[in-house]
Amino acid sequence: MRILELLESVNVRIGRAVGWLTLVMVLITFLIVVLRYALDSGWIWLQESVTWMHAAVFMLAAAYTLAREDHVRVDIFYRRFSPSGRALVDAAGAVFLLIPVTVFIIVVSWDYVLISWQIHESSPQAGGLAYPFPSMLKSLIPAMSLMLLLQGAILLLRSIRQLRAGA
Repeated sequence: MRILELLESVNVRIGRAVGWLTLVMVLITFLIVVLRYALDSGWIWLQESVTWMHAAVFMLAAAYTLAREDHVRVDIFYRRFSPSGRALVDAAGAVFLLIPVTVFIIVVSWDYVLISWQIHESSPQAGGLAYPFPSMLKSLIPAMSLMLLLQGAILLLRSIRQLRAGA
């Protein structure tokens, strides 16, 4: 199971690194407010960058959140289950929800991302973010799904191990 910890460490490192992006977002938001209200100035690309960083934080931290078991779940029943019961719920969730949904997102988003790169997509706003930033952000959609798929496989394997140990 050493390979599981190694694979999970990738998601954990990305999640921790992306946490610092929230600080960057706060600082840039402060700068935008100062520019707008104190200097009556501003740049569209700077405003867009905050929105895009926000999206990147959510997409890149999703697998980290799952790894740390900080994701949203209906805990009213789950917390009362035995470790084997929790493992069964986690395994079922991974097999019937998490893994199929992540595979679906990868399949559906692939052409969307590819077209963005092929057309050298840039912001529709005058003065907005230029190529390749929109394509890079869109590339995070399948990347997020791959990271969640990896974390879902780890969760499933751990659940199976727990079920075997409990039996």
